[in-house]
Amino acid sequence: MENVDNLLTFIKNSPSQFHAIEEIKKALIEKGYQQLNESDIWHVEPGKQYFTTRNHSSLIAFNIGNDLDDYSFNVIASHSDSPTFKLKENFELNVKNEYTKLNTEGYGGMICYPWLDRPLSICGRVVVKEDNQFITKLLNIDEDLLLIPSVAIHMNRSVNEKTSFNNQIDLLPLIGGSEYKKDDLMRKIAETLHVRTEDIYGKELSLYIRQAPSIWGMHHEFISSRCLDDLECVYTSMTAFLNTSAEKSINVLAVFDNEEVGSLTKQGADSTMLYDVLSRLNAALGKSRDDYYRAVASSMMLSCDNAHAVHPNHTEHTDENNNCYMNKGVVVKEHAGQKYCSDGFSKALINHYAKEANVPLQYFSNRSDKAGGSTLGNLAMRHVSMISVDLGLAQLAMHSCYETAGVQDVDYMIQLMQSFYSHHLHVSSDGNVVIE
Repeated sequence: MENVDNLLTFIKNSPSQFHAIEEIKKALIEKGYQQLNESDIWHVEPGKQYFTTRNHSSLIAFNIGNDLDDYSFNVIASHSDSPTFKLKENFELNVKNEYTKLNTEGYGGMICYPWLDRPLSICGRVVVKEDNQFITKLLNIDEDLLLIPSVAIHMNRSVNEKTSFNNQIDLLPLIGGSEYKKDDLMRKIAETLHVRTEDIYGKELSLYIRQAPSIWGMHHEFISSRCLDDLECVYTSMTAFLNTSAEKSINVLAVFDNEEVGSLTKQGADSTMLYDVLSRLNAALGKSRDDYYRAVASSMMLSCDNAHAVHPNHTEHTDENNNCYMNKGVVVKEHAGQKYCSDGFSKALINHYAKEANVPLQYFSNRSDKAGGSTLGNLAMRHVSMISVDLGLAQLAMHSCYETAGVQDVDYMIQLMQSFYSHHLHVSSDGNVVIE
């Protein structure tokens, strides 16, 4: 249970993508990793460990092997963001001088109804001006601060037969009564950060639920928490990354932001970030452009984002025999239309790593009459093309504010990732792969 406890602590400390990246940074620095800034000249050495961030919400770390004559990249990628409600710039809405609610906007494709009638708070980042510098400060108002109230059944008799929400009407959180004064929240933010309100020049804030993560079930076999999609994959990949190395490879941990809204940002998987970092790293090691392309040709990415478990009340939503269950192993996701990047070759390789680690695999495909979601693998591959496979862990209620997954699967994923990170790939001239 140690990894499960650590996962839930990681999630508890990561109410936003900015906090998640900060938690990863702390873990890397504790292990001796050196931070590189994208705006600086990079000096790196074989056998050393480094990381860089972008937008305070995406991070790429790399552990460089010592024998780089014929090196490749072992990449595991996941995402730091989750569906939520973001505060608009002018967020106070007065209701008849009796209530104040906040003007919010949905981020990502969320299930809305679980957000109602439970304590919420505010987190994110605030940009503060100090002399001539603009400093990012992380905000977590660590108290029950607001709530989105339901309409009583007496006023909405059909609520249990059909439920739909107007985001601008039904889903705005209540933060205060008649005692609330204009700009009280801004003063609360400044007080929490120990700054003056007039020094706050920018902010990017969102809601998060206050309910603590839980381990439950007759045999304590389930975990429930916010943001399991995708902080479960973030945590497991970070743990495996910190525990392994490969002499002939560069192990890479990539955590991107904005997957839930399409990844089309400078810090998303569909940006140049992965290409920028890997190509700069190759150059800083004194390698040629041809060395870079040769390395990428022998590289592999695990694109890690959770998968839909069979629902106990609605088995009809999943494919009859290409489905997955919690606590039954790592899920390999595939799609005929290539919404997932798995193919026959990458499935063969991940099957090898799973057998070596004694980890069970499950295979997931959407029902042929249902449109599924997509993830970050194919988007990243538009910029850096390598062998890639889509993986995840089975969970229920994806995109709810309180999701459920299996306890055993946390260790399964870490073990599989450690097997992957411990090896070196080489693609021969005939397209076959040798694993060392």
